[in-house]
Amino acid sequence: MWRYIKRVLIGKPLKTLDEGQIHLTKFKALAMLSSDAISSVAYGPEQITTVLVTLSALAMWYSIPIAAIVLLLLLAITLSYQQIIHAYPSGGGAYVVATRNWGSNGGLFAGGSLLVDYMLTVAVSTTSGVEAITSAIPALYRFSVPIAIIIVLLIMFMNLRGMSESANFLTVPVYFFVIMITVMILWGAYNIATGQVHYQAPADYGTPVTGMTFVLFVRAFSAGSSSLTGVEAVSNAVPNFNKPKEKNASVTLAIMSTILAIFFIAIIFYGFYFGIVPDKRTTVLSQIGLAVFGGHGVGFYLLQLSTAMILAVAANTGFSAFPILAFNMAKDKYMPHAFMDRGDRLGYSNGIIALAVGAIILILIFHGQTNMLIPLYAVGVFVPFTLSQSGMIIHWFREREGFWPGKAFINFIGALISLALVIALFWQHFGNVWPYLIIMPLLLYMFHAIHRHYIKVAKQLRVAEKTKVQLHDYDGATVIVLVGNVTRVTRGAINYARSIGDYVIAMHVSFDENPGKEHKTANEFKAEFPDVRFVDIHSSYRSIAKPTLRFVDVIAKRAAARNYSTTVLVPQFIPKHPWQLALHNQTSVRLRTVLNSRQNIVVASYNYHLHE
Repeated sequence: MWRYIKRVLIGKPLKTLDEGQIHLTKFKALAMLSSDAISSVAYGPEQITTVLVTLSALAMWYSIPIAAIVLLLLLAITLSYQQIIHAYPSGGGAYVVATRNWGSNGGLFAGGSLLVDYMLTVAVSTTSGVEAITSAIPALYRFSVPIAIIIVLLIMFMNLRGMSESANFLTVPVYFFVIMITVMILWGAYNIATGQVHYQAPADYGTPVTGMTFVLFVRAFSAGSSSLTGVEAVSNAVPNFNKPKEKNASVTLAIMSTILAIFFIAIIFYGFYFGIVPDKRTTVLSQIGLAVFGGHGVGFYLLQLSTAMILAVAANTGFSAFPILAFNMAKDKYMPHAFMDRGDRLGYSNGIIALAVGAIILILIFHGQTNMLIPLYAVGVFVPFTLSQSGMIIHWFREREGFWPGKAFINFIGALISLALVIALFWQHFGNVWPYLIIMPLLLYMFHAIHRHYIKVAKQLRVAEKTKVQLHDYDGATVIVLVGNVTRVTRGAINYARSIGDYVIAMHVSFDENPGKEHKTANEFKAEFPDVRFVDIHSSYRSIAKPTLRFVDVIAKRAAARNYSTTVLVPQFIPKHPWQLALHNQTSVRLRTVLNSRQNIVVASYNYHLHE
């Protein structure tokens, strides 16, 4: 049943050789990798106005110069990541750049930030999508968290089906949103030009506003910078493009940034022109749609539908980038090697599932409130931006390829603005971003602990080329068979023990509850196997593991004195159906776990399979 359900949800397994057939065209890549960046226009501009309106509605005109600075940063980041695509075409983005140029700790800092950020990408995108849904259907507002979790699970299963299928699915919501925002911009421009809608800004552009300070300006700018999240996704996924990979990835990044820039400045302008003020239950984009399309008509609902769809699937950028980043870090022995495993559909399934679980936890912790997630989300983006772009400066000074001073200057501008944003976020949004100061040290400690473990394991398992391997030669074998009751399983285990052992001991643990039963078990065993030594260990505390361990230690010590090996044979029966395992106690599992802690003892299982 489970295999059938898995095939329905995920699909049939793909051959490893099929991997060459799932590379992305620019059309599919734009849908798969730009959904996070493009969809950020649904909440990024609103973050700017949300900060400004705390002063007064008159301050709304400041959103336009703030937007201009955001677009300047977007240009610097885009040019920088295009350089990264050509300099490091193997993918990995900020993690690889920082590792190569700042060393392992710099890479781990960038990688750890991005791992958390991709979880936040999924959480922010889904909660924003739910906000778009509840703006159109207010009755669903109280179900926001369950809806967000369902969306995360749906996208997880979509990605488990493979990159090609998820790209096919994403083309619809991404291009639907691009079309609807384009229609909204053009229709709004037509309405303004024909006088069908009127200028409603609370204050004209450039009007002095009492109380406006540099601090508030910086706070609004740092909040609006969340619109630049997701730009780095293309540089992470260069290996997934059709050939020529670098060229196609670079063109895709340029198209994505152009669309993002046009949509961002248009939404900022319309918000100012129509005098729109943020509302907790109705997004700024929804209010612009109402103004442009003249109320709750077809255009408005199509806009809301497209917004909800792209925000829901914008989480896919995280699902595309997180597994690849986790793979690169696992390859460098800083993440568990399970993240290097390919699933049935050639995707890194463990990374996909881990990302979904992390995002759901974040949604539950922050109760699905996008505003609480975005500052931490932005920090997770701009720390790697700063490390990667400053790392590229080191790269150009080392390689000195082409017009490298100009390239280094572009990276310097990007690094400088990114660093300023990180400082501004901690300065102005510390109440939301302080968890970063706890999460990152913990992640760095975990990465180094994992790395130390793999290094130690490799050192202990490595066979030196010039060193002869010394194997211990035993004179015989002692086999201890653990016996619960005298059954067919016991008979099979004893017969097998006789075939491999020179000395066989059956060990049974008895309890106080039913002494008559324990004597019966001993008598039955002796009658069935008179030539096998039977040892009954009494336990007054209903524990099987501790008495077994003490007995095995004694026998192993005696066996070692005779130069005998010691094997503990754990008999168990296997039900016909896997689900039936839950109906039986797991004593054999507990015993093997305890016995595995002992050196120089072989722990083996004797499996008796039931047929009914």
